[in-house]
Amino acid sequence: MRLLENLEKKTIEIVKSIFHVDLQSVDISLTRKDQTGDYTIMVFPMLRHIKGNPAVIGQQIGDELLKQSDLVAGVEVIKGFLNLKLSSNAFLTEFNSILSKENFGKTSVNTDLPGAMVEFSSPNTNKPLHLGHIRNIVLGYSTALILEATGKEVTKTQIINDRGIHICKSMLAWIKYGEGATPESTGLKGDKLVGNYYVKFDQEYKKEIIALIQEGIPEEDAKKKAPSIIEAQEMLRKWEQGDEETVRLWKMMNGWVYAGFDTTYRDLGVHFDSLYYESDTYLLGKDVIAHGLNTGVFFKKDDGSVWIDLTDDGLDEKIVLRADGTAVYMTQDIGTAVQRVRDHDIDSMVYTVGNEQDYHFKVLFLILQKLGYEWAENLYHLSYGMIDLPSGKMKSREGTVVDADDIIQEMTDTARDIAQEQGKLEGLNMEQKEELYQMIGLGALKYFMLKIDPKKSMVFDPKESVDFQGNTGPFIQYAHARIQSILTKAGFDKTQLEAQEDLPLIDKDIAVIKLLQQYPETIASAARNYSPALVANYLFELVKEFNSFYQNVPKIVEESNADLKHFRLLLCFKTAKVIKSGCDLLGIQVPDQM
Repeated sequence: MRLLENLEKKTIEIVKSIFHVDLQSVDISLTRKDQTGDYTIMVFPMLRHIKGNPAVIGQQIGDELLKQSDLVAGVEVIKGFLNLKLSSNAFLTEFNSILSKENFGKTSVNTDLPGAMVEFSSPNTNKPLHLGHIRNIVLGYSTALILEATGKEVTKTQIINDRGIHICKSMLAWIKYGEGATPESTGLKGDKLVGNYYVKFDQEYKKEIIALIQEGIPEEDAKKKAPSIIEAQEMLRKWEQGDEETVRLWKMMNGWVYAGFDTTYRDLGVHFDSLYYESDTYLLGKDVIAHGLNTGVFFKKDDGSVWIDLTDDGLDEKIVLRADGTAVYMTQDIGTAVQRVRDHDIDSMVYTVGNEQDYHFKVLFLILQKLGYEWAENLYHLSYGMIDLPSGKMKSREGTVVDADDIIQEMTDTARDIAQEQGKLEGLNMEQKEELYQMIGLGALKYFMLKIDPKKSMVFDPKESVDFQGNTGPFIQYAHARIQSILTKAGFDKTQLEAQEDLPLIDKDIAVIKLLQQYPETIASAARNYSPALVANYLFELVKEFNSFYQNVPKIVEESNADLKHFRLLLCFKTAKVIKSGCDLLGIQVPDQM
């Protein structure tokens, strides 16, 4: 961004010389597409320091910039907006600066800074990962990568919900109906096998409820008196008491699930740096509550339960410890947050959790602040909306949820069908094609999930996401492959990464440079807002601009001006580099051939 820095510095000097005013900064933005120019200096903010007509002030500054700066080739004032047309050399110098940076857009990791932790996935061990988990996983993983790109040391973590009544439901159903089935004996992934018994429990439980209702028992009472739920509750009590047989079964079935999860994570291309298990953390937090009770943060009611009053903060009273001294989820989350800071060198945490938990995290963060933890100011709930398929909503208990493994396979199959239909991937052998089908399918899946603002709910359409045109992952991937083909055909020399000055650039050349110039701020903004959507949509705009550039200049490989040809190949080269870098931040691979 040296170009804008130089423009700002020169403008500040001119304002001081004309108006005898010291400006701290100048507001410079891209010129609107319906006006002439490259960049616009906003004159209106200067009126706080300079008295006069904004158009006259703008013209005075513009005239001096035209005289004093070789960056500026033309000026136009429209009311309080000073539009600047810059010289080709200004953009060539900026482009060479961009070319000189190997990791353009990213900040070197500063290990002296405290790190961040990003929590995502955090599944239950009673069923496989599903489509909703995929949105959570790709969102959390991409956010972690973007934070790393700004120089943060990031710990990727999940808390695995491996205890509770829902786990016991699967265990009980396996005992009753499993007949000793294992992943090996059935050929099923462990998480899929255990999930089948969770569905089986619900089916049998509903039958028992109906039978009790037919006997004249009210529905709410029937739900509590059904034999299956009573047995599951008894199993949970045994687990909590450390019953050896129950714990052995729990470990065995959870082990099946973990192996299944690992396969899905590997297929999605994600990993974790640390793991937390609710079976270890569910007792955490009681010491923190005791301390808060002594310091007046919490109060005890007559029945012995402990609460916090948040009514002055616009919320309500919240229980943090039951009357019998047992913890609630809030207690665990308080204790887990404190434990994580003890375990890792971090001063911030990002929780990737659906928007149904918005209120929970407001309360959690506020409690931690009231307890006096300085790092509590740096907690963020990366809230996201629900995801459905065109066929409608999904329900895990009824077995209508789309498994993550199934959607990954469907995306690969869809990519294969569309690629074959459109005649893509000629000249590749079958193994190369299959590798590309998976790369395209996963790229389509991840990009579709990430291009939409996290807070919005979405309907995921597999076929639409794999379209090779429009705002899709394959559209971005194809641009990268296309550029590699251009560079190969032109015999591009990677060792000469500098463009000559005084080249006759056209608007399309400059438009691509201006978009490349925006990449560092795009990463920074995506990190500030915890929004991979900013990176995804930036890539779409970059690819659109590149395609327009490619269609509006003479065929690059046939360009007679050697210096101009080399510049345009450099423009292709750096565009591909930024596409790959941006896709890396989204967890998407890009092919060299497609």
